[in-house]
Amino acid sequence: MTNPLVVTALFVPADGQFDAVHEALLPAIAAVHDEPGCILYAIHRTPENTIFMIEKWESAELLDTHGAGPAVAALNAALAGKLARPVEVTRLEPLPAGNEIQGSL
Repeated sequence: MTNPLVVTALFVPADGQFDAVHEALLPAIAAVHDEPGCILYAIHRTPENTIFMIEKWESAELLDTHGAGPAVAALNAALAGKLARPVEVTRLEPLPAGNEIQGSL
């Protein structure tokens, strides 16, 4: 069995587009929650009015399938013209520390 994979994605809305970016993300979240391998797919607002997504996947292979799938394609189309810059996606490597529950995502 492979280790789960955590990913972050930073969405920087263009001026005046925060609500539009948020609305564009909602259908994608609902669709992705039903995808094989999705453990976590959640968004948060930052103090800078950007949107930070945290994802957790059962494996890199299932994450790659997600990235090439219809939910991401639909999201990219819905975000066209609404972002100040491309989405910044980062795959994270766990460095567990402390106890089993609190020491990793």
